[in-house]
Order: sequence, then C-alpha cells, then structure tokens
Amino acid sequence: MGMGTAASGTDLFDKQWASYRLVVDHNLMQHREVAAASAGALRGWWETRPPAALAPRLVDLGCGDLAGMAAVLRDLPLGSYTGIDLCAAVLPLAEQALGHVPYPTHWQEADLRDWAFSSDGAAGAADTAPEAIDILYSAFALHHLDDDAKKAFLQLSRSRLRAQGVFLWADVFREPGESREAYVERYVARIRRHWHPLSPEQQDHLISHLSSCDIPADRDAICNAAEAAGWQWRWAWNSRHRAEALAVLSPA
Repeated sequence: MGMGTAASGTDLFDKQWASYRLVVDHNLMQHREVAAASAGALRGWWETRPPAALAPRLVDLGCGDLAGMAAVLRDLPLGSYTGIDLCAAVLPLAEQALGHVPYPTHWQEADLRDWAFSSDGAAGAADTAPEAIDILYSAFALHHLDDDAKKAFLQLSRSRLRAQGVFLWADVFREPGESREAYVERYVARIRRHWHPLSPEQQDHLISHLSSCDIPADRDAICNAAEAAGWQWRWAWNSRHRAEALAVLSPA
C-alpha cells in the first residue's frame, strides 16, 4: 500500500511511519520476498549484459526508506542510483539505510509521475535521450495511479529506458476480472484477520487509505496495456495472498 502522500506534519508522519514499520518488520506484505525476488531478477538481467557494458543507472520510484532493498542495492555495481519519493522525510532514512556505496546517489522529493512525464524523447530514441537509464524500479507506489495514468506511465517510462534496460515493478495487483470493490473487501478481511501486530486504530487508518487511495491494476489488463506500450511482461514472483507480485518488464 505504501504511505502514498507526504505527511502534513510531524505527528501525522510519526503515526503513518509507526504503522508502516510494523507492516515491514512483521513482513505482512512480504517485503522480504519482494526484495529477494528483485535481487534474483536483477542478477538474471545482469547475466545477459555484454561484459563491456557501462555500469547501469538505476532510478527508484517511490523509494521510501529502502526497507529490504538497501542490502540488495549495496551489492550492485551501479553507475548511479536515484531515489525519488513524494515524502521528503523518508529520503534521509533511505540515504542512511543505503550507507556508503561506490557510485553516485541522488535523492529527490517528487511525485513518481514527474519523472515519467518529464520525458521528451520518443520510444524509438531511448538510447539517445539525455536521461536514458538502464534499470527502473518501483515498489508499492504505482497502484496509487488510476488506470489511465498507469497506461500513460507505461508509455512514457518506456521512452526513458535504454533498449537493453529493465523495469522491475513490485506492487499489489487484482486478480483477472476482479473488481476493485472485491479486491478491497478481500484485503480488508486479510488485515482484520491476520495483521495483529497493528492496533485497531492503525488497522482502521490503513483500511481508510486502502479504500480511498489504492487502485491495483487488473493483472490481465495491465499486461495488455504494457504490451501495447512496447513492453514484454513476465511475472517473476507472486504472493500467496494473490495480491503482492513482482513483474519484470523489458523493452519489446
């Protein structure tokens, strides 16, 4: 689900952060499995790169505090890393979690759409675009976009990736044909039954956010939209809860 929007004050951020940390620390959304699957997907992609290829540039949209992913990133021989998040308060936490790495790092407070919609290169000219990157990563952020915005994001982000690049998209998704209402009802039941580390008040807050802000994509529909935007889609990992998943997208 993610925190979604920037906190409007220290107290609000602290409350949101406490809930978020419980979700991560107790692996309620399987962040550990997402990180492991992401590491495996990146290793597989690396093995296909020419030995003389330049160190890849990675952009992380909705980086949060890098929970689970900091250790993965420290082991990657990157050319650069850029972490982007709408919540400015998490960026110092992410920088601290990553620690010292031998490549340049950049931290930016921004809506993830700002990165994609700033693109002015055509899909066919991705390799010559000034800001072309090699790896795009996003975890539990894109489900806040509506279906039209997701389609636009897939089209525009494709133009920002080099021809041999990769997009790793970890998020929550609906089952094929499942309505948003049915998904929300199913996820709320999961929270009520199994998310005992959270207090009733914390559960209520997350459920309110889920009900009002989360728009997970239909699995089949988003695969079709991605293919129409010039991507090849592969599911790399699926949660046992039929919600969280990792998709690997490659330029077609």
